[in-house]
Amino acid sequence: MIRFSKSFKYKQIHITVAIIAAVMCFFISCAEKTEQVEAIIDRAKTPSLRATEVSTVVSDSGVTRYRMNTPEWLIYDRAEVPYWDFPQGIHLEKFDTALNVDAEIKSNYAIYYDKKRLWDLRDSVKAVNLEGEQFECNQLFWNEVSERVYSDSMIRITQKDKIIIGYGFESNQSLTRYVIRKPEGVFPLEE
Repeated sequence: MIRFSKSFKYKQIHITVAIIAAVMCFFISCAEKTEQVEAIIDRAKTPSLRATEVSTVVSDSGVTRYRMNTPEWLIYDRAEVPYWDFPQGIHLEKFDTALNVDAEIKSNYAIYYDKKRLWDLRDSVKAVNLEGEQFECNQLFWNEVSERVYSDSMIRITQKDKIIIGYGFESNQSLTRYVIRKPEGVFPLEE
């Protein structure tokens, strides 16, 4: 039978206690960071692409459709409904077939659902059409498939000779033919 000295047994106990302590410290430190790890693991909540100071021209079928400028562009293509996020706002210029600026839209926040081809523009939305009319509202939707722009929020339209305020609005995407659902304001009448 092999006999170990007392000092060897104490060293073995100290090493075992040290290993157990190290393993416990590791698990305790990991437990505090569980939320961070879960956020990284949930790929739907993590952007697959982040770009800053973006200025790009977007085309469809070889035809230039619009120019986009934004300080930050996040793409969430693993979300249940994939989308692009513009947390610092966006400036869009829509072109006609002759590459003239047909309409211009700015907002402080925007989301684009790329599968649906739907823009959701929010927070101080301002748009200008080819005729110089200015449209202002808190939220505006632009459906590229139906080529319609619409809003259920209050809208203010500044024309050369009058200002129209209303609730609810629908237009073509050039903002030249539009309907205000509940108009308010001063309307000059010709005799």
